[in-house]
Amino acid sequence: MESSSQQLNRQGNAYFSRGDYASAYQHYARALKVDRQHGDQRALAATLGNLGNICAVSDRQPEARQYYQEVLDLHRNLGDDRGISITLVNLGNLCADNKEWERARAHYFEALDLMDRIGDVASKALVYLDLGYVAKETDQLDDAIAHCKQSVILAQRMGQDTTVADAFRMTARSYLKGHRYEDAIDVCKTSLAIAHRLKDELRMASAWFLMTEGYEREGNLEKAADLLERVVKIDEKFDLPKLAANRARLKDIRERLSNAASQPE
Repeated sequence: MESSSQQLNRQGNAYFSRGDYASAYQHYARALKVDRQHGDQRALAATLGNLGNICAVSDRQPEARQYYQEVLDLHRNLGDDRGISITLVNLGNLCADNKEWERARAHYFEALDLMDRIGDVASKALVYLDLGYVAKETDQLDDAIAHCKQSVILAQRMGQDTTVADAFRMTARSYLKGHRYEDAIDVCKTSLAIAHRLKDELRMASAWFLMTEGYEREGNLEKAADLLERVVKIDEKFDLPKLAANRARLKDIRERLSNAASQPE
């Protein structure tokens, strides 16, 4: 039978999944009171982790950091390597969001060491993707590509198709930043094929968006416009936040195409 804390966390998770973060937080906070009264350390760690997650997505990062740090201390006391590694990744993500790149990298590598110890290959694939992002943002492009390659290898071993697709797109972002536009387009095509097989329209749109940049930088405005038009349709379908910006960009590309066509030979 579920405890009252488990019930409150389950209800909080349901609100979280629907994007009702305020209600989720209220349920987690009530669960926290129960856990502090009853002294169940594992239940307390689970609730604090949920509170950290809700604060992280609600732009309440100082609170999220405090919750995650308490979770980390609890897992260390319990000797729970899996819990420690997950919490280190959460702390790393907070640091990355704040552009604290070296701290993020340190948390990720510490998590990887623990994942090696417990054989958590699936989580390692995601952490290498995180490391790829940090390396890209700090202009360590060769490291970024290497980390993403490792993510692909591990994710393919575990059958994590979405992670494979994401790693190829992160590779493409690194290629774009290094002005390797043809390479970026090629790996995006691989990511797109996976997303298409999964019927994952959002990942398809993300691949098209990156390919748009590659073709635009190469001067192939017709192909760029065609792909960005597909992105805009997905933006419209899901009412995504970049809809206005992508419409404006598509209009600009079309105007440049029109101007080029009207120029005398």
